[in-house]
Amino acid sequence: MTATEVEINVVAQLAAARVVPVTTVEKPDQVYETCQALMRGGVGCIEIAFRTPAAAEALARACEVEGMLVGAGTVLSAEQAHAAAEAGARFAVAPGTNDDVVRACQELGLPFFPGVATPSEIERARGLGLSTLKVFPASTVGGPSFLRAVSATYPDIGFIPTGGIGPDNLGDYLAVPSVVACGGSWLVKGSLLDEGRFDEVERLAREAKGLTE
Repeated sequence: MTATEVEINVVAQLAAARVVPVTTVEKPDQVYETCQALMRGGVGCIEIAFRTPAAAEALARACEVEGMLVGAGTVLSAEQAHAAAEAGARFAVAPGTNDDVVRACQELGLPFFPGVATPSEIERARGLGLSTLKVFPASTVGGPSFLRAVSATYPDIGFIPTGGIGPDNLGDYLAVPSVVACGGSWLVKGSLLDEGRFDEVERLAREAKGLTE
């Protein structure tokens, strides 16, 4: 099982960030200020989910922000993988493991971190040549205790837990050595973006970054 240099580089950047803000964008014109607020708070990455028709445009706009590591989330089809790559996304994430998306991302050279929730799913993804996996929904499947247990069995796998993570338990997840970074939507809630509360996005990012140090 090998990872490309591109994937190694992306994983290293995520490991440095330690937290990945996850958002769904309805209005692409919110993206620039959102990314700027995150970066002012010390968080230089974002995951934009393919849950709205605006996702591809939002990704493209985020990719225009210098120094921002941009990923596409909820990538459920090969078509979305291609759209993400065309928009400039540096990585893709999904709640589950879809063979078509795995193949598409491998062909595109787009690092892909699919979701797993059981040892069998970890093993299947590992067999497909994947070495960094999203754990979703993290809090529901056992949280940090689950991650410690599976890490002992699969020491060559890095995890990005997402789901039910916030400032109160972020440190517990990051204390697990196999955790690359944690995904979290609390940093970039749609209500904050809609209300133009980018100062609050910055504050939350700064708080989260402080919890990673």
